[in-house]
Amino acid sequence: MRPQVIAVAGKGGTGKTTLAALVIECLRDPGPVLAVDADPNCNLGEALGLKVERTIGQLRDEVLERIADLPPGVPKDQLLELGLHQCLVEDRGVDLLSMGHGEGPRCYCMVNHVLRRAIETLQGNYRYVVLDNEAGMEHLSRRTTQDVDVLLVVAEPTPVSLRAARRIKDIAESLGIRVGKKFLVLNRVRGELPPGLAVEEAALPLLGIIPYDPQVEELAARGRPLSGLPPDSPARRAVQGLLGKLGIGKEG
Repeated sequence: MRPQVIAVAGKGGTGKTTLAALVIECLRDPGPVLAVDADPNCNLGEALGLKVERTIGQLRDEVLERIADLPPGVPKDQLLELGLHQCLVEDRGVDLLSMGHGEGPRCYCMVNHVLRRAIETLQGNYRYVVLDNEAGMEHLSRRTTQDVDVLLVVAEPTPVSLRAARRIKDIAESLGIRVGKKFLVLNRVRGELPPGLAVEEAALPLLGIIPYDPQVEELAARGRPLSGLPPDSPARRAVQGLLGKLGIGKEG
């Protein structure tokens, strides 16, 4: 059965990775979840309390370094698929796969082709796939992931952030991938929205608002994962509400 694929994107500093991590935390129990950190900064593991030892970017480089020295007959696709599973960080209800850095000057065509196929096979083991993307959507553009059911574009309640959200939406549309639904999520909202804020400037339907939550900042300052948020955390409850609107995370 094909998993539900949720992609989270946003300009740096908007709380994109925090939203992705909270979505994952809310889906652990009905999971399993495959969390894909597609941002080269690789902060999703820290937000989930998972230590990443090896990334897909490192795996690609290692294979290209070794490929000329492999004995004839050694299947390169099996080597890559084995390496892919070694990149997985496993935890209760969620496994994390970090894509790592982008491509260098060498030809990655063969490696990327095998990895795409392997990741598609891997995703079949999960009920949900949650992707934390960088603003440029690099890994989506290289089709290292399958079609996206829901794209959540995160912005703060400012005109500059809303314009950035629209650019990200335009990038996603220009990639030619199939995205079922696209929504705007406003993050770190203190009280009411600023008067005159033109939310429609993002050219995305507003799914919901995540209020400013000092507990999120406190955990980040202490280097603690978001699993430490209490059930009544305003941010956690808001994300549960967003998923409820989408009909995601329900049993059955």
